[in-house]
Amino acid sequence: MASFSLDDIRAAADAKYGSTDIQLDEKTTVHLLNPLRLPKAKRDELTTIQDRMDADGADQEDLLAEAIVLIADHPKKGEALIKAVAGDLAVLAQIFETYSEGTQAGEASASAS
Repeated sequence: MASFSLDDIRAAADAKYGSTDIQLDEKTTVHLLNPLRLPKAKRDELTTIQDRMDADGADQEDLLAEAIVLIADHPKKGEALIKAVAGDLAVLAQIFETYSEGTQAGEASASAS
């Protein structure tokens, strides 16, 4: 029978469901947390933001910024990332797309076929 420590399980979860890391400058890295690593309230809020993105007339810049700050490991780091992007919608969209691709890869490998 296989035996694992909780530390082994945590390390496997970190490897499989790790964050998307964006280096803001030489001293600051923003870690965008995988939805599975967020508290339930934040997961629910992220789902609500994503639903709002699909609405007609939705302000994509504001919603992407809100989502990025929500999923950042620290709100101040998320806000610093948004400030550095300086309203460039293409960059915000690319950040969120990169994040989404990383989280889908982890979720897909966790599902049963």
